[in-house]
Amino acid sequence: MKDDNGILLETGTGELEILHFIVKDEHYAINVVKVKEILEIENLSKVPNSHPSVAGISLIRGDVISIVDMKHVLENEKNEDIKKSMVLVCEFNKIKVAFAIDEVLGIARIKWSDIHKPSAITSDTLVIGNINLKDEIIMLLDFEKIVMDISPAAGINVDRMADVEENSARKDVKIVLADDSPLIRTVLKNTLSMAGFDELRFFDDGKQALDYIMKIYDAKGKDFINDINLLITDIEMPQLDGHTLTRTIKEHKDLKKLPVIIFSSLITGDLRHKGEAVGADAQLSKPEVAGLVELIDSIMMVIKNK
Repeated sequence: MKDDNGILLETGTGELEILHFIVKDEHYAINVVKVKEILEIENLSKVPNSHPSVAGISLIRGDVISIVDMKHVLENEKNEDIKKSMVLVCEFNKIKVAFAIDEVLGIARIKWSDIHKPSAITSDTLVIGNINLKDEIIMLLDFEKIVMDISPAAGINVDRMADVEENSARKDVKIVLADDSPLIRTVLKNTLSMAGFDELRFFDDGKQALDYIMKIYDAKGKDFINDINLLITDIEMPQLDGHTLTRTIKEHKDLKKLPVIIFSSLITGDLRHKGEAVGADAQLSKPEVAGLVELIDSIMMVIKNK
């Protein structure tokens, strides 16, 4: 693999690096930060009664990791030569999983603004966005949805809402939320509403959220905080990612007092420093939706006691 742009070290620049790969002659991509390593499968054990997209399990660096057959996921065809495949060993949502693909083509650096949202016709698919790279359309895939479709318990879901209790003291907290996933937005709305939060405003990308915040700021100045008490943002979003959104807020002379929670599948031990670098007040891994309510309460309590 060749990366012509060097390694992307700084966070919140509006850029990302994608790993470009092929499955059955179609071009796809994954955010590089999700990929721990790329290797060939040395051992594979079948798992009885497993999901048809799970080829088996493999021992990788001492960890037993599930191998997902991307040919089956994307084409509904089993990869009969999966032991000859390359696998992308990934970590997100506090789990490790490997995805079997045909070929890795390389790494490219792009801007989040260059990722085009799927059309309304294709929005309910595994594609987060489409990238035009050297006249080739590359589909950026939603790997979290792939895993959740295989094992719903591994992702954010309604079962994680069970411990949420309503508190009327939360009804006046005004929260802006940015996430490109309709499923995540629905779960967040249901969870936070159940907890007693009434003032919720959702956006499906970081740019929309920033435009709204700036509109309020232009009208109210420093008093914007009376209309927006908290921002909750995902990281991976077309147009403007959560790290860049957070950095923009925290580098602004007045907006910096707005508390920001990054709520993402990419909150891992290796990647937490990225959120810290852009000034996030708190970070939480996406599956822990009930924990988000507690985190909001603790941040608002700190603000109240200042």
